[in-house]
Amino acid sequence: MNENRSLFALDGITGMLIATLLLLGILFFLTLSAISVQQKSATNFYDIKDEASIKMIGSKQADHVVDVK
Repeated sequence: MNENRSLFALDGITGMLIATLLLLGILFFLTLSAISVQQKSATNFYDIKDEASIKMIGSKQADHVVDVK
C-alpha cells in the first residue's frame, strides 16, 4: 500500500495553487505587455504617399508608408 500520501504534495492542493498562480502571473504579464504595445501603436501615426502608384504585385508597399510624428 502507498501510505506516503499528503494533502499538500505537489500533486495535491499545493500543486493546483502553484499552477493557478503561475497561469495568473503569465496572464498578468501578457495583459500588461499588450496594453503597452497598444499604447505605443496608438501614438504612432502614419500617412500613405502616392496611393495611385502602389502596385498590388511587384511593389514595395512599405516604401509608400511615412511615419508622422
